[in-house]
Amino acid sequence: MSSTEMLVSPPRRVPWLLRPALFIARRMTGKEPLPARLLAWWPKGAFGAGVFELTAAGASDLDARCLAIARLVASRTAGCPFCVDMNAAAAARGALNAAELDALLAGAPGDFTPTNAREAAAADYARALSATPVVLPEALRARLREAFTPRELVVLASTIAQVNFWSRFNQGLDIPAAGFFARGG
Repeated sequence: MSSTEMLVSPPRRVPWLLRPALFIARRMTGKEPLPARLLAWWPKGAFGAGVFELTAAGASDLDARCLAIARLVASRTAGCPFCVDMNAAAAARGALNAAELDALLAGAPGDFTPTNAREAAAADYARALSATPVVLPEALRARLREAFTPRELVVLASTIAQVNFWSRFNQGLDIPAAGFFARGG
């Protein structure tokens, strides 16, 4: 969104049931969890989003590089500054090197060179699922079936959908990047 001010300010008082989760999020990230603070306006929504986050895919569900690539490509495609910021910081902690991050953050499909067919398929799938309308060409569907098990495809689709949920939420409320990712650091 183009405005300089968020659409909604966080509530002054956060329901007591949400305070521990906000405290933990702040401790884990070192930043104010603004999306979570805004969800305090709707505690049921905050609870649902919290469960979604707690059950997010991890390296035990699919390799960390594919997940990092999918999250970053989805964030860039959807155009969410907060999501790009957070997912770049997470990827920088080990899944991707600086050159790979720079290429993914550049955002053009040809800027990033995947190291294998799985990464290429994950990037293309994230791009396809994060665009409107969603179009999955048969060639991509075949590559996905060849590169991933059915379980891995569900994990990948869920991960991309999760990024898109946060992207639409954050952009819909004008939530800016929080400074999670610092280039060169």
